[in-house]
Amino acid sequence: MFDRITFDSQIMGGRACIRGMRIPVSLIVGQVARGATTEEILADYPDIEIEDIKQALEYAAWLAQEEVHSA
Repeated sequence: MFDRITFDSQIMGGRACIRGMRIPVSLIVGQVARGATTEEILADYPDIEIEDIKQALEYAAWLAQEEVHSA
């Protein structure tokens, strides 16, 4: 489902990262939240691709899905 999001205990302490690089998903999502454009992010992190940004956002959205159960 998230083939560009990797987890490796030897990289960033096992945090969700972009394709095994030391670029955490949270960094990319944070950049978008602060208003950075895709072009700005790609310029700042030349090793990532537009699909990495899209998948980082999809992963964040997936994590944010919340189920509320009433008692």
